[in-house]
Amino acid sequence: DHVRSGEWSKGPLALNRKVSGGRAGIVGLGRIGRDIAERLTAFKMDIHYWARSEKDTPGWTYHADPVALASAVDYLFVALVGGPDTENFVNREVLQALGADGIVINISRGSTIDEDALIEALGDGTIRGAGLDVFKAEPDLDQRFLKLNNVVLQPHQGSATVETRQAMGQLQRDNIAAHFKGHTLPTPVI
Repeated sequence: DHVRSGEWSKGPLALNRKVSGGRAGIVGLGRIGRDIAERLTAFKMDIHYWARSEKDTPGWTYHADPVALASAVDYLFVALVGGPDTENFVNREVLQALGADGIVINISRGSTIDEDALIEALGDGTIRGAGLDVFKAEPDLDQRFLKLNNVVLQPHQGSATVETRQAMGQLQRDNIAAHFKGHTLPTPVI
């Protein structure tokens, strides 16, 4: 935006935060949450997580509640399943615990974050920023997001690559084949 708007030539820009060596929190350590955590270790990030129960992990730090997790990290990645049990899971209290330098990234479902609390937190500096690939009423996102310069908005395309969609199709075929052979499904739905 600074290049297109011409702001770059008008003077110094605000400093950003370094990602490598930071502290990442994963809300939901299922298959996707675990994949995110493994990728973040390449950035030498300290991995923290919340899940319904403690998991066998390579030295990652478990937090029993999302507020404690948010208060311990710089970046909060939301990787929860959708549904009534996770609706507004990341709420005002979690965002306040994340703090003024914190950034929240939601790649799960829009319903998992209280959007009113998020918009307020972004607007008043409770948190530093957000990256959103999902929205509560997508594709009709809350128009207040468009007025904020500290949020990156993505149209629910986190898995929109040829390779990922091919892998998703293969996983469906593998599940069907395992079912008809009487084997354990690679990704059972419980």
